[in-house]
Amino acid sequence: MSTRKRFLATVVVAASVALTAACAGGTNAAGDNGDDGNGGTIKLSSVASDKVGAEALIAAFRKTHPDANFTTSYADTDQYQGTLRTQLASGTAPDVFFAWPGNGNPGAIEVLAPTGYLMDLSDRPWVKDIPSGIKPVTVVDGKTYVVPETFAGIGALYNKKAMTDIGGQEPTTYTGMLALCDTAKAKGKVLFALGNQTNWVTQLADYALASTLVYGKTPDFAQQMTDGKTTFAKSEWKATLDKYLEMNKRGCFSANPLGTSVENAISQVAGGKAVGMIYVTSGLNQLQSEAPKGTEFGMFAVPATDNASDTQLPGAAGGSYAVNAKTKNKKLALEFIDFLGTPEAINAYATATGNLPGIPNDQFKVDPALQPLLDAQKAGKTVPFMDQLWPNPKVQNVHFAAIQDMFAGKTSPDQVLTRMDEAYKAG
Repeated sequence: MSTRKRFLATVVVAASVALTAACAGGTNAAGDNGDDGNGGTIKLSSVASDKVGAEALIAAFRKTHPDANFTTSYADTDQYQGTLRTQLASGTAPDVFFAWPGNGNPGAIEVLAPTGYLMDLSDRPWVKDIPSGIKPVTVVDGKTYVVPETFAGIGALYNKKAMTDIGGQEPTTYTGMLALCDTAKAKGKVLFALGNQTNWVTQLADYALASTLVYGKTPDFAQQMTDGKTTFAKSEWKATLDKYLEMNKRGCFSANPLGTSVENAISQVAGGKAVGMIYVTSGLNQLQSEAPKGTEFGMFAVPATDNASDTQLPGAAGGSYAVNAKTKNKKLALEFIDFLGTPEAINAYATATGNLPGIPNDQFKVDPALQPLLDAQKAGKTVPFMDQLWPNPKVQNVHFAAIQDMFAGKTSPDQVLTRMDEAYKAG
């Protein structure tokens, strides 16, 4: 870590629901780092789902930097992505901000780096420790642009008491999962709360199914897409969407997914009205914070076939942070980003958000609920999040809208995939 500097004495953590260009830094003062008049204040922004992780980073950083200043802002994913792009283009972006590894959405590094918005971090000390399995999605044209704080997964997070209440157990086959849906329904519950009113949630269930049906059967599917040898429409993505709809018709999901927000879905699971939800592992902290004290949660990979050995689980670099290439607070921003690459910071973030460390280390103690993700990672039973390997953000945006249309009965799985193929080719 670089030499410590003395910062301003007052700590400012100004959280807001939306990102705004007005979340400016503190006043410059004698004795601060003096970088271009921005004083000793770091402007930090992140997605709302990772707010607890960002605040854990701030708390950990201040153990050795007690005079550090921060201004922070958080927003839901879709709002965050749009606002971040606007801020970067207008020169009002924060010094350090949440950015997605790989490609596939407006806030991903393969979209942002070519425009010159991200600082090249290739020479930072933690880069050598990034695991080879996730390193490809942290680089663009051979240059590293983010520090990966977590390794995240997508699976069924469930309330153990609710599972006990229905007399159920973790299913290992697709048929067994459908039967568990019936059991939950007979006991007055739903197996999976589904908040498809929140557009980004629409992708989670089909990602969980596609990891087995598409990428498990065809490990090089993403490369085949890149090479033009296959398409969404000609692949097992069709079976994936068919099963997504079958689960809905079977009563596996909330009664009205399009009328259910992700916040409401979390409340259903935390309160035991739903047994679980197919969600990102970073949502574990949200469930734990909302559930009654003492509530225990578990996790299982979502089966998509009747052969348990087929099951794969989406797992990839999760919460990651970049530095604004045009920051006026370069020295302090880099000092903070280097701290983010230490075991102390990574473990604090992973623990707070309910994930595994993006850069593994022996100091981390895994939450028992996440053991299935760790086991899958060690067994080579994970596949990257699908959108990280898509060529442009259009595919994901079309995917969100098309799945909502599919649940509204306005379009078919074939039409969804045709729309995704058109967006893929447009990239």
